[in-house]
Amino acid sequence: MSDRPDLTPYPLDHLTELAGARGYGDSPALVLRDEVLNHDELRQRVDWLAGWLAREIPEKGARVASWAAKSELTCLLPLAAARAGLVHVPINPLLKRAQAAHILSDSGAVMLIGTASRIKSLEVGDRPKGCAPLDEKDVTSAAYEAKIPIGPSSANPDDLAAILYTSGSTGRPKGVMLSHANLWLGAASVADYLKMQPHDVTLAVLPLSFDYGQNQLLSTWYAGGSIAPLDFLFPRDVVKACAKHKVTTLAAVPPLWVQLTEMDWPTEACSPLRRLTNSGGALTTDLVAVLRSIFPQADLYPMYGLTEAFRSTYLDPSLVDTHPTSMGTAIPFAEILVIDDTGKVAGPDVEGELVHCGPLVAQGYWQDPQRSSERFKPAPETSAYGGTAVWSGDRVMRSKDGLLYFVGRRDAMIKSAGNRISPQEIEEAAIATDLVTEAVALGIPDERLGHAVHLVVRGVTVESEQTKLSKLLLKELPNFMQPKTIHWRKTMPLNPNGKIDRTALYREVLAEIRQ
Repeated sequence: MSDRPDLTPYPLDHLTELAGARGYGDSPALVLRDEVLNHDELRQRVDWLAGWLAREIPEKGARVASWAAKSELTCLLPLAAARAGLVHVPINPLLKRAQAAHILSDSGAVMLIGTASRIKSLEVGDRPKGCAPLDEKDVTSAAYEAKIPIGPSSANPDDLAAILYTSGSTGRPKGVMLSHANLWLGAASVADYLKMQPHDVTLAVLPLSFDYGQNQLLSTWYAGGSIAPLDFLFPRDVVKACAKHKVTTLAAVPPLWVQLTEMDWPTEACSPLRRLTNSGGALTTDLVAVLRSIFPQADLYPMYGLTEAFRSTYLDPSLVDTHPTSMGTAIPFAEILVIDDTGKVAGPDVEGELVHCGPLVAQGYWQDPQRSSERFKPAPETSAYGGTAVWSGDRVMRSKDGLLYFVGRRDAMIKSAGNRISPQEIEEAAIATDLVTEAVALGIPDERLGHAVHLVVRGVTVESEQTKLSKLLLKELPNFMQPKTIHWRKTMPLNPNGKIDRTALYREVLAEIRQ
């Protein structure tokens, strides 16, 4: 990739034209179970699918939802819907009926394309009036039989292209509105700083309904690389797929990285890997060390992002060993400001709120002006971009060398006996004892303290070993950070995006206390 990615956004579906223009149209683009599509074939099938969609749904801007596992259709639909002038609404295949019904109703989808079993699970009233449910196999067959040519769209890059529903920590999922420009520039930015090349193979293990997961497709195709989609049941499936497809790029969230480090990695699986990317939660120092030992030849990219602005920062791999807990610096096309409690730009090593400015900022929440106004606000006066910014609610600090460090989330900070406590600091201390693999610190209401620290952990299973944890934490943490109770778990609940479900854990602990 070039040193400076092009800031000019284009209609999202034009991604399919890049490969031919750059001379690698006959290179692999999508590895399916029974065939491999090159970039020219990918472009052709996107065109056929878009032509069929445009015939079936002539209304521009109408929402078409998908609810299926990774397949040819779910990989092509983000580009095909954009080419047809429609808005794609991907529903995580792990969601259940009630959650899918909310997304369908909230988005006002006029078509639902999914697997037969998922469509069958819906009850009367779950689909908006006029929303046609179609089996994905029937759609691809009809589109490829009709072969309706439509050609690249002339959409305005500011037009709405997708609505991605975030799980959130409270309330029902809210739809983040993403434009063609948001998605195009996100693809260009990531492909650039990851230094992706046409020979790269990305194993797409994350849900395509997740901004991080969908960008795996877009950034790889922007660079001319190939995608191998995988719906895995066990971590060993990921290892096998890496070996089978000679994967060079692997993206995951921390809980999955933990599981993958517990696997045996044969040479044929790990040696082709050139880059590992992480988002959806911070990597611990210990986890970084293990990843570096298993994959010494691969560049490790810790990243920070939020669906409302896609991605904000990344840490250059050359700094991972010396600054393993840093969030790094802004990605291309992002301006990251740290704003203190007085509304001014915070000085070095002063805590403030992370504010993301620039063209990656989404267009707000779908049909939710109140919540949009709480998160999408005017950019600080000092912003070079101006316009609307995302006020993340996350507390960070910028060191004197310009690197950013995560402090905690404003609504996740624990305030106990007048002290503001970062859950992450307690979690990292627990994991550093080598007794714990995963940890979540929670603030549980307490009449005396305001909130008491409760620590939920997964790790050693021998009780005599478990009892050592509290003693070790006494050595590492001040008294006000000490957990009132440590809750041992054999497994941690995960949300649909593969992250530890902190809300579910909070409810579990609260229920245990009240018994």
